[in-house]
Amino acid sequence: MQSFFGRGSRNQRTFRPKKSAPAGNNGMKLKRHIDATLGSGNLREVVRLPVGEDLNEWLAVNTVDFFNQVNILYGTLMEFCTPATCPTMSAGPKYGYRWADGVKIKRPIEVSAPKYVEYLMDWIEAQLDEESIFPQKLGAPFPPNFRDVIKTIFKRLFRVYAHIYHSHFQMILKLQEEAHLNTCFKHFMLFTWEFQLIDRAELAPLRELIEPILVGH
Repeated sequence: MQSFFGRGSRNQRTFRPKKSAPAGNNGMKLKRHIDATLGSGNLREVVRLPVGEDLNEWLAVNTVDFFNQVNILYGTLMEFCTPATCPTMSAGPKYGYRWADGVKIKRPIEVSAPKYVEYLMDWIEAQLDEESIFPQKLGAPFPPNFRDVIKTIFKRLFRVYAHIYHSHFQMILKLQEEAHLNTCFKHFMLFTWEFQLIDRAELAPLRELIEPILVGH
C-alpha cells in the first residue's frame, strides 16, 4: 500500500508549506500536547481544552492542525478532482457551495470543486498569516471576532470533507485510505462539536456519518 502522505508528491502544487502552530503564548506547548494525546487513540480526550489553558489559543493551534490535515487529504485526490469531473463544489445532488471571501469576491460565484478548494486554502492561509487575527507575539490579544473567524474556517473545511465523501470516496477506497480519512474526520467533528463551531444545518450532507461519531459525546 502506498504511503498516504507520499501520494501526490509528484504534483508539488498539491502541498503548501506546512503551517506551524502560532508561536505566541503557548502555541508550541499546546501543539506538543495534541501530538502526545493523539497517540493515546482517545479522540474525545484529544479535543478537550487542557486544564488552565486559554480557549482562543487552543482553537488557534487546532485550526492550524486541521488546515494541514485537510490540505494533505485533498492533495491526494487532486488528480481525480478536476473541473471536468467536479464542475461544481458539491456534496451530493442536494448540496452545492458557491465561493465568496467578502473582499476580492463579494458576491458568491459558482466555481469548480478544485477552484473552490484553491480559493478556500488561499483564504485560510491569509487568515493564519494575519497577526491581528492569529497573534504570533507573546501576550498579544486575540481579536473580539476571533471565534467568528474560526467558525467560518471550520464551516468551509467541513465542505471539503463533504465533497470528498460524496464525490471521491470510491477513489479513497481504491487507495486504501478510508481508515485515515475516517480518523481525520472523526477528530475534526469531535473538536467541532466540543466547541460548537459549525451550525447543525451545515452538517446535513454528512449527517449519517456524523451521528454515530457524536453518540455519547
